[in-house]
This record gives sequence, C-alpha cells and structure tokens, in this order.
Amino acid sequence: MFVSTKGRYALRVVIDLAEHPGEGYIPLREIAQRQDISEKYLESILKLMVREGLITGLRGKGGGYRLNRPAGEYSVGEILRCTEGSLAPVACIAEQGEPCPRQGECRTLPLWQKLDRLVADYLDGVTIADLAH
Repeated sequence: MFVSTKGRYALRVVIDLAEHPGEGYIPLREIAQRQDISEKYLESILKLMVREGLITGLRGKGGGYRLNRPAGEYSVGEILRCTEGSLAPVACIAEQGEPCPRQGECRTLPLWQKLDRLVADYLDGVTIADLAH
C-alpha cells in the first residue's frame, strides 16, 4: 500500500478542520497557510471530499469548509479510501479490481487477504479525533 501526497494532505486537512470546530467555515486560504499546501492543490482535494460527503463547502463571504460530523466519527481509512481508492495491497483483491483467473489455485491469496484485513482494521480503528489530540 502506498499513500500518495493527496491522501496525506487530506488527512492533514481533516485534522486541521477538527482542531477548529467552533470556528464555522474555515477559508481555503487559512487551511492552505497552516498546512503549507498550495491553494490550487488543496482545492482539488477539498472538492473530492465535498463530493464524497466528508466535508461541506460554502462559497462566498463567510465561506470555507467544515466537517460534517464530529472528528471521532471519521476514520483514517475512510479519508484514505476517498483519496486513494482501494487500500488493497494487490490489485486482485481490490473492491473494484478484476478477479484473478488464478484465484482458485493462488497460494498467496490468503496472505494478501489477511494483510488487507489487518491494514483496513488498523486504519478504520484510528479516528481523526485520535490524531487531533
């Protein structure tokens, strides 16, 4: 599993929003400055998270971004799946991957399935609230 810059930045942004819960909508510029991320790149990440329903964006004066739920209700796995797609270690067990024609005789399949479960269980067990402390 490889987590891209987009995934790492998405986690930083959600943690940033969690650390400012009473401030309403946080402007893109403020998040970008605090996290040292270009506004243009950050905007593409935020649009993706808005489309997936993880955060809410408001345009215009007083606009910005905020979490839709309490930070404790977001898992790291949820954020990474939004930005990375599958977290599967190999393509043949990815949710939207092509079934492997060797699946019935593959001796390594149980290894990859167990690794996938371990990674998913770990990442789904860590919340944004855990990281914001």
